[in-house]
Amino acid sequence: MRWVRSLSGLLLILTILFVMLAEVLIFVPSLARYREVYLRERVEAANVVAIAITGYRDEVPLAEDETFDPFAVDEDEGLEWRLLNSAQVRSIALLDGDSKRLVLRGSWDEPVEEVFNLDDATMVSKIVDAVTVLVNPRPERVIRVIAEPDAERWPMGDAVDITLKEDQLATAMRDFAIRILKLSLVISLLTAALVFMALNRCLVKPMRRIIDSMTEFRGSPEAARIFDPGTGNTELDEAGRELSAMQTEVRASLNQKTRLAQLGEAVAKINHDLRNMLASAQLLADRLERSEDPMVRRTAPKLLRSLDRATDLCTRTLAFGKADEPPPFRRRVLLRKLIEEVGEAVFPEGAGTVMDTDVPDDLYAEADPDQLFRIIQNLARNAEQAMAGTGQGSRLVVRAQREEGGVVIDLTDDGPGMPVAARENLFKAFRGSARKGGTGLGLHIARELARGHGGDVDLLDSTAEGTTFRVTIPDTA
Repeated sequence: MRWVRSLSGLLLILTILFVMLAEVLIFVPSLARYREVYLRERVEAANVVAIAITGYRDEVPLAEDETFDPFAVDEDEGLEWRLLNSAQVRSIALLDGDSKRLVLRGSWDEPVEEVFNLDDATMVSKIVDAVTVLVNPRPERVIRVIAEPDAERWPMGDAVDITLKEDQLATAMRDFAIRILKLSLVISLLTAALVFMALNRCLVKPMRRIIDSMTEFRGSPEAARIFDPGTGNTELDEAGRELSAMQTEVRASLNQKTRLAQLGEAVAKINHDLRNMLASAQLLADRLERSEDPMVRRTAPKLLRSLDRATDLCTRTLAFGKADEPPPFRRRVLLRKLIEEVGEAVFPEGAGTVMDTDVPDDLYAEADPDQLFRIIQNLARNAEQAMAGTGQGSRLVVRAQREEGGVVIDLTDDGPGMPVAARENLFKAFRGSARKGGTGLGLHIARELARGHGGDVDLLDSTAEGTTFRVTIPDTA
């Protein structure tokens, strides 16, 4: 039963049914045609008998006082009945115009229940008559058939009129139907076998390969073989190629997730120890703040703020187990002061690269100061590393202005520009780095923090003359 419910069994059964249905559609007209041919053969045989009898009577005429009819003898032994039986009819008459002439009387006096004119019948009426005889035969019924004989066989009149019992017609049609049924079964089984083998080879087996590959891959995505789709052009080949591509992408994604999980575990361990180191650094920075050296006293508060940010980031990462950013605590922040602080952290005095700030003193942004600092710092550090790593470019210009209820900050460097591969995966973690050894996290973090404010970070332009990023921070409602 399981085989019958499979696709192969279903295809075999449906093929047999459809072939049988086609045979039925062919069988009904064939049955009507067989009935007509059978009756016309009786008419042709009767016409031959009529030719023979007429010729015999012309050759051996009866005397005037002779009353003996050589054809009017016993039904079982007379020549008349032997001729009628050879033609398989009950009586024969010839129609010539409006006149009718009996050739062999036979059972002419038997009551005729229905008359069929083969020359006047339509195809529909022939089909109905044939199906009626086969489905509901009446053996004792006598029918009368009228038809024109073949003109090449010297017809004796305009038409031949015969009578016969329906039993012999029903028997012949039943035998014909059985032969057709047997032939149909053979044809349907042979066709079904050929169709089954063809479909099984071209459809079922390739589909089975796809299903087996899917099952194996589901059980062990990391170890299972990638499906080999081949080079065909059918829909199944296309499905196989899509399955192969999907398996490759899923495996790559799983490998990346495994790598990220391992990386996350390592980061958690590093964060734990780094927080302790930063705590010690804060204690030392507090001592530096009490120093009498003017340079140290000016630098110490900035160092403490940087340490506070690093400690806070490590604490949040350890608390939540991941680096999801909390909602920004937004307030008014003077942009020039914050951007200059970023410049001092990223571009120290004496470095080969510098940052110019073109920002009004009174321009403010409604943002979380720590998160906005990280956004600009990540973008500025990326620019500094690109220029220092290639030796091309030495200046980063930061401009800011108000536009449509928010602040727009543009960072433009004169570096070598970004490669095409980096632009295609821009802002994607671990994939968008433009330099060897980079992780691509800087842009990813910057955009994530900006979108947390309802804004965004976009690449405006990147050519061989430099690169421009834009940060938009909308005001609160």
